[in-house]
Amino acid sequence: MDKLISKLKILAEGAKYDVSCSSSGVERRNKGKLGNSRSFGICHTWSSDGRCISLLKVLMSNNCIYDCTYCINRVSNDIKRTSFFPEEIAKITYEFYRRNYIEGLFLSSAVEKNPDYTTENICKALEILRFKYGFSGYIHVKGIPNTSKDLMTKLGFLADRLSINIELPSEKSLKILAPQKNTKTLLLPMKNLNNQIMENKEEKKKYKASKNFLPAGQTTQMIVGASQDSDYQLLKTSQNLYDRFQLKRVFYSAYIPVVENSLLPAVNTKPPLKREHRLYQADWLLRFYKFRADELLSEVNRNFDLEFDPKINWALNNIHLFPKEVNEVSYDELLRIPGIGPKSAHRIVKERKFFKLNYDNLKKMGVVLKRAKYFLTCDGRYHGGIVIKPEIIKYKLGEMENDRQLSFF
Repeated sequence: MDKLISKLKILAEGAKYDVSCSSSGVERRNKGKLGNSRSFGICHTWSSDGRCISLLKVLMSNNCIYDCTYCINRVSNDIKRTSFFPEEIAKITYEFYRRNYIEGLFLSSAVEKNPDYTTENICKALEILRFKYGFSGYIHVKGIPNTSKDLMTKLGFLADRLSINIELPSEKSLKILAPQKNTKTLLLPMKNLNNQIMENKEEKKKYKASKNFLPAGQTTQMIVGASQDSDYQLLKTSQNLYDRFQLKRVFYSAYIPVVENSLLPAVNTKPPLKREHRLYQADWLLRFYKFRADELLSEVNRNFDLEFDPKINWALNNIHLFPKEVNEVSYDELLRIPGIGPKSAHRIVKERKFFKLNYDNLKKMGVVLKRAKYFLTCDGRYHGGIVIKPEIIKYKLGEMENDRQLSFF
């Protein structure tokens, strides 16, 4: 038992740099078996109903054949090495679930021996968990590039969600920091998985008893700050992945310097957490606000202003489009006004059918008027109180942020 705990300590530590785990978005009834998966998700975060969700996040092995410069588990790094046997990881997950420590499993792995060998072990572990222990809970697995298509298909029927992490957004960065990887071998399995997900959906329409193939879809992860890639490159890559493969999420991980290397930031360099945050905000705009990467950034303006969120940044760069009259513009145009989200936009469109909206009406709808007032008019009236110029609006918004921080302390 002590040996198993020792393995768990090493492999859980090695898994902490993988952030591509999130809400499952899938319902799986247990039908008399152990555990279940609910649509509010399994993850290290807060769910939409306010619950703190937990899962076992661990590596199958940290014995890696690759030498990716940014990775703590790379073959040239001097760390303790170990691997779980399939039965061990299945038993740990089962016992943790029985004790109410976790609600699901996030299983990743270094590439041990070769991709197929690693994936075979992961599949064996999930088969034991699903069929021997009858576990019907949420399982999220990190896929291994260059794995055979048959094994990836097998994995897709055992897991709820699968991540193939591309890590770096450009071929140039991969050649420098992860020379054993290339874009083609990373994108091909994403394409195959997307095709199989689409085929499975069509099959489910004809045969309800068909098995589910990755019901929670696929995701990926990119590292922020390990390479010289700009925010524009990261966001363009994300846009491309969403368009081509219908990914559920792209995760952004601020690089934590853990090793000395001339190609990487110095060990004492702080992780670019603010930059990571801005990329998540921009990603939200891509997925839910119908923005495109080329609208938010460009070859000239390649990185986000860390002082303001991407939506405000876009509005200031396109000030000629403002102010917008809330009683006249479309739903999509309302979404582009800083301070107005989907709920507020829906309410505005609904209510303005009956009467013209004024400033007080917007307050009641929950519009963040401290931002929005500089970019809209209500029944022809402008309530910003300043000239609509980017530099003046920036100054006023900066004042507001400083006041908020002072009041906090």
